[in-house]
Amino acid sequence: MLQWSARLAIAAPRRVIAAAALIMAACAVLGIPAAGSLSAGGFQDPTSQSALAAALMVDTFGQGDMELIIGVTDDHSPDGARSEAAQRVGTDIARRLAASPHVVQVTSAWTAPPAAAPALVSEDGTTGLIVAGITGGETGAQKHAKSLAEQLVHDRDGVRVRAGGEAMIYVQINGQTERDLLRMEAIAIPLSFVVLVWVFGGLAAASVPLAVGGFAILGAMAVLRALAFVTDVSIFAMNLTVAMGLALAIDYSLLIISRYRDELADGAEADQALLRTMVTAGRTVAFSALTVALSMAAMVLFPMYFLKSFAYAGVAVVAFAAVAAIVVVPAALVLLGERLDALDVRRLVRRLLGRPEPVRKPVEQTFWYRTTTFVARRAVPIGAAIVAVLVLLGTPFLNAEWGFPDDRVLPPSASARQLGDQLRSDFAVDTARNVTVVIPDAAGIAPAELDRYAADLSTVENVSSVSAPGGTFVGGAAVGPPSAATGIADGSAFLTVASTAPLFSETSERQLDRLGAVATPGGRTVLLGGVAQVNRDSAAAITSRLPLVLGVIAAITFVLLFLLTGSVVLPLKALVLNVLSLTAAFGALVWIFQEGHLGAFGTTPTGTLVANMPVLLFCIAFGLSMDYEVFLVSRIREYWLASGGGSAADARTRNDEAVAPGLARTGRVVTAAALVMSISFAALIAAQVSFMRMFGVGLTLAVLVDATLVRMALVPAFMHLFGGWNWWAPRPLARLHARIGISETGDPAGQRVGTG
Repeated sequence: MLQWSARLAIAAPRRVIAAAALIMAACAVLGIPAAGSLSAGGFQDPTSQSALAAALMVDTFGQGDMELIIGVTDDHSPDGARSEAAQRVGTDIARRLAASPHVVQVTSAWTAPPAAAPALVSEDGTTGLIVAGITGGETGAQKHAKSLAEQLVHDRDGVRVRAGGEAMIYVQINGQTERDLLRMEAIAIPLSFVVLVWVFGGLAAASVPLAVGGFAILGAMAVLRALAFVTDVSIFAMNLTVAMGLALAIDYSLLIISRYRDELADGAEADQALLRTMVTAGRTVAFSALTVALSMAAMVLFPMYFLKSFAYAGVAVVAFAAVAAIVVVPAALVLLGERLDALDVRRLVRRLLGRPEPVRKPVEQTFWYRTTTFVARRAVPIGAAIVAVLVLLGTPFLNAEWGFPDDRVLPPSASARQLGDQLRSDFAVDTARNVTVVIPDAAGIAPAELDRYAADLSTVENVSSVSAPGGTFVGGAAVGPPSAATGIADGSAFLTVASTAPLFSETSERQLDRLGAVATPGGRTVLLGGVAQVNRDSAAAITSRLPLVLGVIAAITFVLLFLLTGSVVLPLKALVLNVLSLTAAFGALVWIFQEGHLGAFGTTPTGTLVANMPVLLFCIAFGLSMDYEVFLVSRIREYWLASGGGSAADARTRNDEAVAPGLARTGRVVTAAALVMSISFAALIAAQVSFMRMFGVGLTLAVLVDATLVRMALVPAFMHLFGGWNWWAPRPLARLHARIGISETGDPAGQRVGTG
């Protein structure tokens, strides 16, 4: 297949480029509007008890899929929210919301019963709230909330009006993410081009990887939009599409162009050099893409569509980048010919500075060869020191705490964030702490039994009150009539537990345990809902499936690396080193974004991390680590196989003689690729949504640590220590590899597998 790709490029380069341009244009038409079809949600397990409770609240009790909160503030009048202007604006907004077909259960500080109204006014008396349930499902509710906010939320009559609540948080995250994508592209593309010019010299050669990146990004966007017609897709997958599409396209193009230049420098004719490049570097690209794609595909095993969406985006962008690198790049090389090195900026700089043209050095005199031999001679102290440093940097992750994203993921300029801050600081009751108790089958339960249950719930620690169909209970006693936060319908019932326990704390976790332990009326099944339970269910969904996901990734990695190397030692070493390369990034997430060091990189630390993000970071960074592992090991294996036979006694020497030139040949490529990839991921740090900024920091650190400390230091140290045993496999597996193994030279039958 790879030889066919090279021969097609040689025979019809213009047709290949034209076909690629047409496909790219079609993907652009479909993919560029993708953001409007995607959603900002997907953090919740749809099969959990909190999700089932929420569905019952919508379907049975008509509570609305999302909550829209509008704050009306009059800080000019001494009457505050009770001023004539505030009352006029507030009641008008509430009336117009109630008239909307997409709104249910509108409550406001001016229309609520006297007993409930004080909770809807801030402690300083300046702000009154309007709370409305928005229908339409997660995606539809966001669209309806956006439309209503555009119509109703604007300052007037000297009164300030702001929109917040879950629905508006998602709306503003969507809008912010679209702006962040443009900012990312404006940062990553020019900087990447500068690095590519430095690496390639020629402007023409530097343009090829960017074209491949555009192909990969637009293709993946088209896939995401197509998927959005049949399933929920997270808008945050767009960030990954841009960053990873550019990074992988440059990686793969860089590997192929560099190998092509090496073949030309070794004296091969252009056509033969291209054929040899595609059989070697092209095979490495195909194998690396398969490894990365399968590692990322494992995220579909999680129930949250936030993580599933990254699997969709990851697989799509890897596939498009690999196809473009294998098919389009060879055609570009043929079409450019000797113009590949045209407009060499480095040559111009050397002439201006009066420096001579560089002379091609023997591989033994290169920086990377000398570095590798230096590490090999001191493998034990260097290896032990780096392992110790990485483990130490990862220790903060032992203190990780999990939380659910709220308005604080937005920048302070967002109205949902401003209103959220005010709700936390200026209102006596924080409804986000409430726990909803739903009884799906309440038929036949006596009212007295429901009251007994509510009274028992009200005695749980940190419960301020319980609203039940029979009344409001505090400390085990009825203190008033029922409120709107309870009800019975269609044989089901729900109660609302007002909690004072801080969200995402041990106190909140204990409270959920104790609420769940209270004897239910008639022994019926109950479902707990609310933010605290959603967070618990989401964390449980991740931790319960994590062993399966990690096992799948480990198995995929082991099998594919065995097929590439014929060794069972190298896959195990790769698994250990890949995990080790992530320790610094995971430790940094907790130290910076949970604990707030370094100013939390401009975000608001909440004392927790979004549980989805470390899992997402692991799956993506692990796959990218395999990208570099394949680059290195495939070239090292070429030299190992070329070393021929020999006794077991000289296996260590032959291994070292394979590792040094293998790393020397790929060191510059891996370093340049890692630099460009880190630029792509570092551009995510410019995102104004805090957990995407966290994602950018984590991926940037993971890539830099992996490409430097791990690939260029730990890999040669470990490979020197293992010597010939690096290439060992049990004889049955060695025979299996001889039949089905993946060959870097295209001749698996003639290759020998080391046995140590």
